[in-house]
Amino acid sequence: QVQLKESGGGLVQAGGSLRLSCEASGNAYRFSGMGWYRQAPGKQRELVATVSPAGTYYIDSVKGRFTASKDNEKNMVYLQMNGLKPEDTALYYCNAAQRSLWSSWGQGTQVTVSS
Repeated sequence: QVQLKESGGGLVQAGGSLRLSCEASGNAYRFSGMGWYRQAPGKQRELVATVSPAGTYYIDSVKGRFTASKDNEKNMVYLQMNGLKPEDTALYYCNAAQRSLWSSWGQGTQVTVSS
């Protein structure tokens, strides 16, 4: 079972930037596509971005502002978030991009954007 640990969240003003990191234990996800997900209060968890050997994918609301990347050697996944908006406020998680490969969810990292 892969253990996932997210970090890098915080409180920023609108327009600010944060870089989230995700450490995946072991090598199970080393060459797999990974995803960043978020869950805002009262809402369902949603996919935000994926990064894989085939490329990257972003939901429309973060295109041009977020950049996902992966370091296979370090088993790390990153999400660079620029131009943050209050609607980006959520608990952010990482996991496999493919649902069938999901591991147990980590604790996530809180991102709060003030207006």
